[in-house]
Amino acid sequence: MSEEQKPTHINPEQPTETWFSSWFDTPYYHILYKDRNYREAQVFMDNLTHYLNLPEKAKVLDLACGKGRHAIYLNQLGFDVIGADLSENSIAEATKNANETLHFKVHDMREAFEEKYDAIFNLFTSFGYFENDDDNLKTLKAIKESLSEYGFAVIDFMNVNQVLDTLVPEEIKTVDGIDFHLKRYLKDGHIHKEIDFEDKGQKFHFTEKVKALTLEDFENLMEEAGIYLLDIFGDYKLKKFHKTESERLILIFK
Repeated sequence: MSEEQKPTHINPEQPTETWFSSWFDTPYYHILYKDRNYREAQVFMDNLTHYLNLPEKAKVLDLACGKGRHAIYLNQLGFDVIGADLSENSIAEATKNANETLHFKVHDMREAFEEKYDAIFNLFTSFGYFENDDDNLKTLKAIKESLSEYGFAVIDFMNVNQVLDTLVPEEIKTVDGIDFHLKRYLKDGHIHKEIDFEDKGQKFHFTEKVKALTLEDFENLMEEAGIYLLDIFGDYKLKKFHKTESERLILIFK
């Protein structure tokens, strides 16, 4: 499973909660994924904004922005940026970097914004993690409604076919002295990652779960949402998408 996926929290020792309750509000989420390639992400932003030919000071929404690293970089490129995320902790951290043209807010991506944007970016597999599959359609409709007349939206998702072909069923990843025991598998149309570790004498268990959406699945959802799919790319250099080999599934639509 792609290492940047947004998680669903399932802890057997606590009452059942929705996906947004805990895991990415914990420090451990950020510890586990601290080695992401942010330079590659910046190259992606450079390529993407150039391809879209966004006007100077365009209004850009980074949807599911986490702690805002990419929103901050987009702002440095000269855009008027809003970063939105459901995690209050992440938004509190991101807001430390706010300025006149960079703002952050807590927001549920299933709900449209009153303001309209020239570009909406949903990056690094931040889609498909709702318990109810209908919420994926709601999210697409909300994105469409939040675009300006000439605006574009981008979803950067994992390439499910390539992920399943290269899935590592079990591994131990040690970060900051913590041994994260990871198990990955496909079940009920979702790719699961179970995460078990101990820290300071306490045991933790979390589960990430993301819908295994293929290009065909997205095409069907977008048709139902009344969305026009403009282009498809397979990596951050915006090379052509190849069903079995591409690292990413990058969708440009309006």
